[in-house]
Amino acid sequence: MLDFFLDAYKDASITRIVLESLAFVFGILSVILARKESILTYPTGLIATVITTYLLWLAGYLGDMMINLYFSIMSVYGWWNWARKGGNKELLAITRTDFKEKIIGIALFLVTIIVVFGIYNFFDYEIKKENYVDILASGIFFTAMWYMAHKKIENWTLWIIGDIIVTPIYAYRGLGMLSLQYLIFTVLAILAYREWRKILQQRIA
Repeated sequence: MLDFFLDAYKDASITRIVLESLAFVFGILSVILARKESILTYPTGLIATVITTYLLWLAGYLGDMMINLYFSIMSVYGWWNWARKGGNKELLAITRTDFKEKIIGIALFLVTIIVVFGIYNFFDYEIKKENYVDILASGIFFTAMWYMAHKKIENWTLWIIGDIIVTPIYAYRGLGMLSLQYLIFTVLAILAYREWRKILQQRIA
């Protein structure tokens, strides 16, 4: 198992290894902070997603790159949305999605799939079998990030599904550190869902 991860980096530059390590550490830290409802989840997450966007661009994985570019943008939005409810105002509370927000989530999922598929075609990028998984994961992650910015508990359900999907894909591509990161993300997302559900139940009790 260790050899599998090490082999992927035997020809990698020091710069790539350092950048992937930073993205790994800050990505994990971001999810841990999100579980605790800490606004620091966004600056730490932003560091991870910007680095990952750059690495995926170098690797030529357009769909994954678009996901992380969106993560970067939504990190800024989520940071602002969580912060503006701070200070003397009531903090943004954990809630469940209502009917309107569910419709928005479905629409965002579908639009994302169409847009990412269109980007592949626009750049005349060969769509391989695993790229269809990228496109599906894009829709899931885009919606999850939007729900997270609004502290909707369903964001964790989507993260869990998306993480389970992409973990073996990154392993298949030889991106061992990213694969391990998303495996850890899956576990953390499950724990975060349980914690947010407990907070939500206490709030509405």
